[in-house]
Amino acid sequence: MPFHRRRGWEIAACEATPESLFLNRRAFLRTSVAAGALLTTGLSEFGGTADAEGSSASLYPAKTNSTYSLDRPLTPERVNAHYNNFYEFGATKNVAEAAESLRTRPWTLKVDGLVEAPRDYAIDDLERTFPLEERLYRHRCVEAWSMTIPWTGFPLRALLDQVRPLSGARYVRMETFHDAKMAPGQRQFWYPWPYVEGLTIAEAGHDLAFLVTGAYGKPLGKVFGAPLRLAVPWKYGFKSIKSITRISLVAERPKTFWEQLQASEYGFWANVNPAVAHPRWSQASEEVIGTGERRPTLLFNGYGEQVASLYAGLQKEVLYR
Repeated sequence: MPFHRRRGWEIAACEATPESLFLNRRAFLRTSVAAGALLTTGLSEFGGTADAEGSSASLYPAKTNSTYSLDRPLTPERVNAHYNNFYEFGATKNVAEAAESLRTRPWTLKVDGLVEAPRDYAIDDLERTFPLEERLYRHRCVEAWSMTIPWTGFPLRALLDQVRPLSGARYVRMETFHDAKMAPGQRQFWYPWPYVEGLTIAEAGHDLAFLVTGAYGKPLGKVFGAPLRLAVPWKYGFKSIKSITRISLVAERPKTFWEQLQASEYGFWANVNPAVAHPRWSQASEEVIGTGERRPTLLFNGYGEQVASLYAGLQKEVLYR
């Protein structure tokens, strides 16, 4: 009898949501969209709103890619929306109301740097250029809490393939908007705005690196980093930059937002590791937000089988901070 060893993100069949219930939920969401319940107002019950002028709402919900499953229930949207870091709109966890001032249309993503075919994408065109899918990912914050989220989007690799990186491109630098009139947090002069993050070209080309345009079966709510954010689930959450306006292929490693503030605590790599403590707290366990449960932290947040090879030969790097 063949033996199947479950991967870190997989869930046993007996624990999965029954297919009939899942399909009923999908049918309900599609009916709601067809009836115009979400399109006319852009309303998201818990996660804020998507700007009404967006023309891509009919693309949601996208088909779920069953390759990316979970070992625990999804975090409810209402919980996620009210326990969320978005420093552009404040330093507390409950920034959902403040984030409603984020204007997501018009929105352009500029892709430039060391590429053969630099280009600008209007966000609605971007969502239609690359096939969207839903993936269930873990999210692990450096503050030792975690969530599980149904993201919708497409692999970052697909975007890179279209612009064709040049041989000298070693890193992918990402940048968010900078508008202090719109985002009160950006009036705090001690932060090095705009928010900048980066990956190696190998990390960015990994299938798990995901550009997110939606969550919970609809366009991305503002508090989650609308209209475009990154999800890299094997890294601490501050690497998953929100509200991206620019992606540049570069030769030199970018100095990231939190690295500029405190490199000894928040480095470039930021891979999840239970054995490497933050300078001010342990990373051995995590609080599952919405449940109060504590779980042991998993190396690479449970995605080690997929990503560990990215770091071969990099033992001298500070990979876990």
